[in-house]
Amino acid sequence: MEKNQSTSEEQWREILTPEEYFVLRQKGTERPFTGEYNDFYEKGSYHCAACNQKLFDSNTKFDSHCGWPSFDQAIKGSVKYIKDLSHGMVRTEVVCSNCNGHLGHVFPDGPQETTGERYCMNSISLKFQSEEK
Repeated sequence: MEKNQSTSEEQWREILTPEEYFVLRQKGTERPFTGEYNDFYEKGSYHCAACNQKLFDSNTKFDSHCGWPSFDQAIKGSVKYIKDLSHGMVRTEVVCSNCNGHLGHVFPDGPQETTGERYCMNSISLKFQSEEK
């Protein structure tokens, strides 16, 4: 089954683990410093855990000391941006452009020598694919 924007919530509940569903479909957040990819720096690419769309290259990942995997840019066209006014804040939510899965948020406090952006992502929203040798 191709997983995309037309996949029903019932189908997502069957496909995803309860933890993945909470973050990807209900816009939850995993606890800081607990995610699989927080301190992970192998070469390869990061894909949407729900639909497998390629989102980030490993060479854009950096240690932001925030407790979640951080990247300074997404692969062009792989994500959409949504104004998020929840929790008394004004933020920019980042979702997968293929399946609308919640990935995290982007902030303007990333490395100034690159894009100046920090894509603060939930590890559980991502699946890593190692670089072919």
